[in-house]
Amino acid sequence: QVQVVESGGALVQPGGSLRLSCTASGTFRMVNVMGWHRQAPGKERELVATIISGGSTKYADFVNGRFTISRDNTDSTVYLQMNGLKPEDTAVYYCNVEGNRWVGDVVHDFNSWGQGTQVTVSS
Repeated sequence: QVQVVESGGALVQPGGSLRLSCTASGTFRMVNVMGWHRQAPGKERELVATIISGGSTKYADFVNGRFTISRDNTDSTVYLQMNGLKPEDTAVYYCNVEGNRWVGDVVHDFNSWGQGTQVTVSS
């Protein structure tokens, strides 16, 4: 089993910064993609940013240079540094981890989600 735990959500004023962290733990062979998604009340979950094991990143258009995703491959941790936060960034932020693990003698893919961490941007 693969467990994914996020932390770092908080109430912050517009223009402020937050750093979210997410760690994958358990028994797995490889972590390929780590990413952040978010879901605001009444809206669908949307991609924020992803990073692959080689370091390549992808961001949603609304990020517009305000967020930076990074990862520490040594402990399967991904970070999301968020600067210039706006009220419309208010959402539950979810971490997603894709990789593979041994099940007996066979390698199986996995796709695991964390429980989410609340980010509220308000004055």
